Amino acid sequence: MSATNSLYFMARFAGMIETKRGMGVKQIILWPLLIVAFALGAHGARAQALIETPAKQAILVDHDTGTVLFAKNSEQSMPPSSMSKLMTLYILFDRLAGGGLDMDDTFPVSKKAWRMGGSKMFVRVNTQVKVADLIRGIIIQSGNDACIVVAEGIGGDEASFATLMNETARKIGMLDSHFVNASGWPDPEHVTTAKDLSILARMMVDKFPQYYPIFAERSFTYSKIRQGNRNPLLYKNIGADGLKTGHTEAAGYGLVASAHRKGRRLDLVVNGLNSVNQRSRESQRLLAWGFREFGNYNLFKAGEEVSDAIVWLGDEAKVPLLIEQPLTIIIPRRARRAMKVSVNYIGPLPAPIAKGAAVATLRIEAPNMTTIERPLVAGLDVARKGFVGRLGTAFEHLLFGSVAK
Repeated sequence: MSATNSLYFMARFAGMIETKRGMGVKQIILWPLLIVAFALGAHGARAQALIETPAKQAILVDHDTGTVLFAKNSEQSMPPSSMSKLMTLYILFDRLAGGGLDMDDTFPVSKKAWRMGGSKMFVRVNTQVKVADLIRGIIIQSGNDACIVVAEGIGGDEASFATLMNETARKIGMLDSHFVNASGWPDPEHVTTAKDLSILARMMVDKFPQYYPIFAERSFTYSKIRQGNRNPLLYKNIGADGLKTGHTEAAGYGLVASAHRKGRRLDLVVNGLNSVNQRSRESQRLLAWGFREFGNYNLFKAGEEVSDAIVWLGDEAKVPLLIEQPLTIIIPRRARRAMKVSVNYIGPLPAPIAKGAAVATLRIEAPNMTTIERPLVAGLDVARKGFVGRLGTAFEHLLFGSVAK
């Protein structure tokens, strides 16, 4: 018996399950003891009021579940600066993973790339640069020149590559982003949102595990010039292992970050901060808050029994109720008592019942919280009783009011 179901039966034995019947709806309410197991699937709704940030735009997301723990202007259009280099890398990684490119392949350096200003990898005109070096030149050195080399190598020219960036953004759900160049060079039409960048960060971690570790490399030397990774969190010993900084006059200081600690991963996007130091401090503070205030709890495995339901005129008195998909929820650690978890169905369930049929709903709710609902399915086939059995059950019901037969 699972820990969750053990709590269920302990709660029933202790009289902590209240059964309500009305209008044919049976609701099993699992009170305080079981709440320890279910806790809160609140998506951070209440906890968000407990923290503020000077960032103009921000979002903090639990990586495994996609639950938003904190958001501020997360869907507000903003200049992405060098954080948009992640989309250039995404397209490059996708080509590598698909076999269309190899790390040892090379791209030529044009005069446009060589002359590009801002942060540089210092590629030399009319040379060939390995893809492996260009990746590190973009991630670690934030090379605008390296981005143009990649854009021209894949798209033919930067404008065509920008079209590919926009097509890719739509495919992965970045619906509020528009790219006009590969590097994040300032342009009023080159925009994204914190939410979109968090989607991109999650995809980079999950889709390209073979390349993602490069984001944690702290330095890279090219053309005899050694440069350190600009991500300040890599040097803080807080579990951070990516992704990309950004800064322009219009955008302020920003960071797309991801950190893994004790089996949990959080993704963070901040933008519009005033300085390098403020970006470093605020990013570290928000991640620490997310790890401290929230926990991930695996409530049920796929196919696990949650409860059972009474059957009417079936050859089984009850049918187990199973959850088809695993259920993990995010729990604000300070959340308590107002939680309610219930299993709801129209009952008793009339036989016959087909195994796998959706017959009930698991509901997790609390004041000012996003309600979580999951379907529950019958765990076995229940045939209808024969005529004699049905007659006996009906007679017994008339005499004793019993339906659990």
